[in-house]
Amino acid sequence: MKKFDIPVYYRSLVISLVKNARKIMDPRKKDYTPTVLDFGPVKFLIARHFGFCYGVENAIEIAYKTVENNGGKNIYLLSEMIHNPSVNEDLRRRGVRFLREHNGKQIIPWAELKEDDIVIVPAFGTTLEIQQILKERGIDPYMYDTTCPFVEKVWNRAEFLGAKGYTIIVHGKFDHEETIATFSHSRKDSPTVIVRNIEETRLLADIIEEKIEPSKFYELFADKFSAGFDVAKDLDKVGVVNQTTMLATETQAIADMMRKTMIEKFGEDNVREHFADTSDTLCYATYDNQLATEGLVESRADFAIVVGGYNSSNTSHIVELCEEKLPAYFISGADKIISEKAISHYDIHTHNSKETSGWLIKHSDKPTKIILTSGASCPDAILDEILQKIVAYFPDSKNLDEVLKPFQNELVNS
Repeated sequence: MKKFDIPVYYRSLVISLVKNARKIMDPRKKDYTPTVLDFGPVKFLIARHFGFCYGVENAIEIAYKTVENNGGKNIYLLSEMIHNPSVNEDLRRRGVRFLREHNGKQIIPWAELKEDDIVIVPAFGTTLEIQQILKERGIDPYMYDTTCPFVEKVWNRAEFLGAKGYTIIVHGKFDHEETIATFSHSRKDSPTVIVRNIEETRLLADIIEEKIEPSKFYELFADKFSAGFDVAKDLDKVGVVNQTTMLATETQAIADMMRKTMIEKFGEDNVREHFADTSDTLCYATYDNQLATEGLVESRADFAIVVGGYNSSNTSHIVELCEEKLPAYFISGADKIISEKAISHYDIHTHNSKETSGWLIKHSDKPTKIILTSGASCPDAILDEILQKIVAYFPDSKNLDEVLKPFQNELVNS
């Protein structure tokens, strides 16, 4: 796989070393058990897959090279490069200005853009409508385009299915930048509707089977379907694609439900004419990270620390998977660990930060076991800071060199 040129300060001494050693020990990525960093009184369980993915590293490389090679020019980002506050803030410090907030709120009017300005498209991609706005301002929307290749794969598959007369069902969060972009590209070629989860899919299935009056579709999916959507005919042939950061298992469950619905309505022999298999559009990095998280939570840890931006979809799903088995603290950086007695963390259910006391469990007769992982847009260096801050709360811990020696030996002997 291609190696990207990203700022060295996003790499790390600890986490990057562990990742590289695991790649050597498990080159085919078949082993999803966690790596154990044993400091004696505290052990960290490190996920097999986490952190910067291909699409994120590609976006960061393009963005930083654009800044480096265009001194003196106005450089803008359509919105956040990725959903990580430290990366976005670093770009701001380098003079990059953001045109919009991640929720779509305009910060800088389009009218301020000049023909020789540079506009970077973030990893989530953008809409056809915004591409047209840029073209009208004399700006090539593809010149500095960091759209993730796996997002583009979803768009291409939707276009292919649209040409064959299929309606596209997008599994995603309708207000997320990636889903907004996918919806824009999909509806150009095909009727399109967005479903958030399996519950909304069940409603759609009931409409198809007329267990719910079909006309209710327009009320139940308000603002989530393309213009001119005709419920009487546009749900006879469907294919499911997804926002690449959604739970892969949920996307598959949604596709399975729609396939079953088409069998119920049109018969098993005719299902291929009414349902398109799109399982190959799932993002490999999201899928690997989620499988690795499932491997983590089986390890009987005391709690989990999940690191990432609070508006990061893929990170929130990792938190969900952890919360099914044990306490999980979703933090954006080491500064959220107030002390060994208190931690400030984000609640994905209330969408608010809260402070929890007594979070750091210490046993008198056995080590504390902590899961440590992150979302796809989180630099490894941030996990290093968190790990070392927590280790400092255990004064009898082994030193870092001793803990890392087996991994260093693995790299030397490879």
